[in-house]
Amino acid sequence: MNKVRVRFAPSPTGPLHLGGVRTALYDYLFAKSQGGDFVLRIEDTDTARYVEGAEEYIMEALEWCGIIPDESPKHGGKFAPYRQSERRAIYDKHLVALLKTDFAYIAFDTPEELDEVRSEFEKNGDVFAYNYVTRNRLKNSLTLSEEEVQHLKNENVPYVVRFKMPVDRILNLEDIIRGISSVNTNTLDDKVLVKNDGMPTYHFANVVDDHEMEISHVIRGEEWLPSLGLHYLLYEAMGWEKPEFAHLSLILKPEGKGKLSKRDGDKFGFPVFPLDFKDRETDSVSKGYREEGYFPEAFLNMIALLGWSPANDRELLSLEEMVQEFDLHKVHKAGARFSKEKAEWFNHEYLKLKSNEEVLALLKSNEGIQLQNYSDDKLLKIISLMKERATFVKDIYEQGTFFFESPLNYEEKAVKKAWSKEAAEVMTKLCTSLDSVENFSAEELKIMLHHFAENESLGMGKVMMPLRLCLVGELKGPDVPDILEILGKEESLARIRNAVNNIA
Repeated sequence: MNKVRVRFAPSPTGPLHLGGVRTALYDYLFAKSQGGDFVLRIEDTDTARYVEGAEEYIMEALEWCGIIPDESPKHGGKFAPYRQSERRAIYDKHLVALLKTDFAYIAFDTPEELDEVRSEFEKNGDVFAYNYVTRNRLKNSLTLSEEEVQHLKNENVPYVVRFKMPVDRILNLEDIIRGISSVNTNTLDDKVLVKNDGMPTYHFANVVDDHEMEISHVIRGEEWLPSLGLHYLLYEAMGWEKPEFAHLSLILKPEGKGKLSKRDGDKFGFPVFPLDFKDRETDSVSKGYREEGYFPEAFLNMIALLGWSPANDRELLSLEEMVQEFDLHKVHKAGARFSKEKAEWFNHEYLKLKSNEEVLALLKSNEGIQLQNYSDDKLLKIISLMKERATFVKDIYEQGTFFFESPLNYEEKAVKKAWSKEAAEVMTKLCTSLDSVENFSAEELKIMLHHFAENESLGMGKVMMPLRLCLVGELKGPDVPDILEILGKEESLARIRNAVNNIA
């Protein structure tokens, strides 16, 4: 295999976890850094766990992230079809070939019969496994005659196909990230390759598909490490060249122990899925990064660094820059701890990089925000003041509601800190001075406020704190002269007079 070809092969059994997105991203970065192809394959042989809409969700999520496959069920390709459920004839053909070797056999054991054997083992304090020790006493083609096997098949007795694990072989398994490890085949059981409904399991289907689609590198999660020995032997059994393997570490909980789960997101208030996902059975909705207001480029940047460090410890990289820098050998062996604060930091940084005009377009596209009564010039001024303080685009509106609505109430702590009878008198005098300002710009207002404080023999805090309370209703927000300019003279004076009349 000369050309680098990688595949991301999710199962449509629910929403795509951010760990899955990271796997897809690393697949994509490696392929593109090597001038190769990135393939999306849907592994939908587990019909019992299939979730309607999950496949469409996976493809939409990858598109939102900008991880566009070269080949997929949607984009097609010369190795189509790209859904395992549509590749049954291919598996059947290779199964016939495998059953002619000494690496596979047919097993007729019913679940009840296996439970009975399992109980016997447990009574003796042992753990049952279908392996080299037990297979020669069970109901399979290794213990039955050819005539008995054929008779059972003629009677349509259900059966599975199992891999016949060699006895007492040492397998040296190579992993790009983790190096070489060894496993004795005696520790491995005889996995089911084809279920009793004729559909292949992950183990058989993915090896066949990776061979048929000329996959050169298999990049997947570390949960598949225990299956690597079986997959090595399946390639050997079929007489095929095996790809190179790389197993990615887990994304860990914020506290650092265990795999990050949806429950952690619910507990700490962050999404673990790229997009909102609605469970059609329960109507419950799992939060997604897109709907929470994250930029796709910030989300990608964040997950890229959960397990990989670019040169010079750079943190902000575009997708193109990641492609240029990515090295699979520099992916970390240890798990990476997820941080909600770091995720928000990335979004904040990408928000700052956007032009005010870009942010304005995003703000206007938010259905929950009504901005029809405000000019673009005024909105752009507000954005320029609030962008540095915001994490999400929506924060510009939510944290700056005082620009759009006069305060109806005044924060109790702020009132205690900034308001008094004397403050009310100062604000009354200030109204007269503000009313005389012809050029109501932040620059002129700043000069005027300093002169006012000097003339009244007041510290600036005695003027600015109660003035901010009048305008905002709290002691927050950007510089007061900037707020005054945006509100304009008429609105500013109305707010000050309203505060004087209504703050107790």
